[in-house]
Amino acid sequence: MADQLDEETLAFAHRMFDLARSGLTEELAAQVDAGLPVNLTNDSGDTLLILAAYHAHPDTVAALVERGADVNRVNDRGQTALGAGVFRQSREIVTTLLAAGADPTVGGQSAIATATFFDLPEMLTLLRGTSS
Repeated sequence: MADQLDEETLAFAHRMFDLARSGLTEELAAQVDAGLPVNLTNDSGDTLLILAAYHAHPDTVAALVERGADVNRVNDRGQTALGAGVFRQSREIVTTLLAAGADPTVGGQSAIATATFFDLPEMLTLLRGTSS
């Protein structure tokens, strides 16, 4: 698909992914509100939500969720935003995504598998819905 897009469009898309990575919530939310697809995906299958979660930006994650981001979207490596939030050990991101219906078992590298592999008991507790 990338070969079908002109340089200006590609540059714009890259900038939107950079906004997600940098946690520039207001600017990214304004772009989504203006028509940017909330589930825009890069060439690795990463969505804006996955990138915001991986780079530990809970406000950006919340803004994208509020705008209808698919919380169970899986990238090309089998990872989800929830798995990224678990990996970063962000209680706020994990809680936001679970409240929005994220499934901890989705993906080849699911959130539960990530928490188990990296021995993150607090994250496993959150994912399993039990109190610590």
